[in-house]
Amino acid sequence: MDEAPRGRFLALEGVEGAGKSTQTRLLADWLSRRGVPHVVTREPGGTVLGEQVRRVLLESDVVTARTELLLMLAARATLVETVVRPALARGIVVLTDRFSLSTLAYQAFGRGLAEAEVRPLNAFATGGLEPDLTVVLDVPLSVGVERLDRRARARDRFEQADAAFHERVARAYVELAEREAAVERIDGTRGVDEVHAGVLALLAARFPETFGDGAV
Repeated sequence: MDEAPRGRFLALEGVEGAGKSTQTRLLADWLSRRGVPHVVTREPGGTVLGEQVRRVLLESDVVTARTELLLMLAARATLVETVVRPALARGIVVLTDRFSLSTLAYQAFGRGLAEAEVRPLNAFATGGLEPDLTVVLDVPLSVGVERLDRRARARDRFEQADAAFHERVARAYVELAEREAAVERIDGTRGVDEVHAGVLALLAARFPETFGDGAV
């Protein structure tokens, strides 16, 4: 029998408050309405181990930069091996709220770890797997902060970092999008529905068999 075609692997990225979780949910709803098999996950998280690591990373105040990196990559290795690769092998679309680009933006640029050291460690954790496309929702830091202020919950450890850290992360996303072929930026300051339409248009142009007008 013919093997099922490999599924698409898509990541949404951006600074805190960019709208990644909302747009991931809307994209999953769009796929559901069309009967497209898909899996939704997040980083860190997505597995029992990953969610435990997530709690440590978001709540602990004694995590150093190197420890943060290694915990992120441990959670990612588990996610890739137990969720992402099996789903892709079955021809299923995988949507993730953050992936490797976050590690470069936050742990390399943001925390100041050497990118030349972070990249091979990430490649080891993922076995070389990268998203087919990473969509960066581009918003000014001021917009992200305003959105965070409107949330009902307390800020986590990353959200509480100082302005200089978040400025480095924001610059990282701009720079990385310019030099990474499989990364695209879209304006995340528009209304939720407009941003969703922009994400769909971008995906339709890249993957018409799944997201184009003729897709199921």
